[in-house]
Amino acid sequence: MIPGMGATSAERSAATAATTALTERTAADLHVLVLAGGLSYERDVSLRSGRRVLDALRAVGVQAELRDADVALLPALTADPPDAVVIALHGATGEDGSLRGVLDLCGIPYVGCDARAARLAWDKPSAKAVLREAGIPTPDWVALPHDRFSELGAVAVLDRIVDRLGLPLMVKPAQGGSGLGAAVVRDSASLPAAMVGCFAYDSTALVERYVAGMDVAVSVVDLGDGPQALPPVEIVPRNGVYDYAARYTAGRTTWHAPARLDPEVARTVADVALAAHNALGLRDLSRVDLIVDAKGQPHLLEVNVSPGMTETSLLPLAVQAGGLDFGRVLGSLVTRAANRT
Repeated sequence: MIPGMGATSAERSAATAATTALTERTAADLHVLVLAGGLSYERDVSLRSGRRVLDALRAVGVQAELRDADVALLPALTADPPDAVVIALHGATGEDGSLRGVLDLCGIPYVGCDARAARLAWDKPSAKAVLREAGIPTPDWVALPHDRFSELGAVAVLDRIVDRLGLPLMVKPAQGGSGLGAAVVRDSASLPAAMVGCFAYDSTALVERYVAGMDVAVSVVDLGDGPQALPPVEIVPRNGVYDYAARYTAGRTTWHAPARLDPEVARTVADVALAAHNALGLRDLSRVDLIVDAKGQPHLLEVNVSPGMTETSLLPLAVQAGGLDFGRVLGSLVTRAANRT
């Protein structure tokens, strides 16, 4: 029998109440799994993010547990499926879309964008091409696989890059995060070493024109009323480069939340972040990294679909600057994810 056809009024009322209860579940009703760790270079950072997310969710009454993404994960998901998953994995495991695809196969909802959008954002050259096509400003670049670098002759290729993009340059892995393998190149003699360091983390290097200015991160969250940009966070690394050490070593970086921007520039930066979030087809949350030059013009560098959640991470700083409670924001996100089913 088709549901609802031939049922009594009482039965229909009970069915409606059950459906309403399902769609209106609150965070306190949920069993949430926080995934952290993995096998990427960013494992330690991921574990720190996961523990902070776990504590924040529990502080607002969510039944949450922390689990690594290892061979025991799929049996655990089958035996006791969570209502929602928070992916606190960084690097390929959490950001290249593969884990999200597995969760989709298991029918388990998760916070964040789907696998297709994650794959696009994870590959910086592909993402930059989409952003450029959408009219979003991003520095000129070239993506160079290690094989082409060797086959075509390193010296000739590097000379051509300098001729095309000029100096200084930023060299970083085409896929990766946390500033690993990234370096600023201010003279031609330093470029080969920067490329070698980059290839240690990825088989493809992204070389882009370096833009001097203020490092700014804009976090985007959707708590039910559409994507909203949180206050921008200004990043002031002590050595001038926001690399891995500057991100995760106490005393290496100063943050200003909100950023010390002219109000009109701050609005422009927020608009650019929202445009990038939408152009890449993202969902729930993201972090957009930009440089604001001396003229107040933003230049988008990259978009992160699994932002860090550690004590020195930018999204929690933005949440605080926006006058929001970190645990309640996470609770809203997991509730929205669970109710997507």
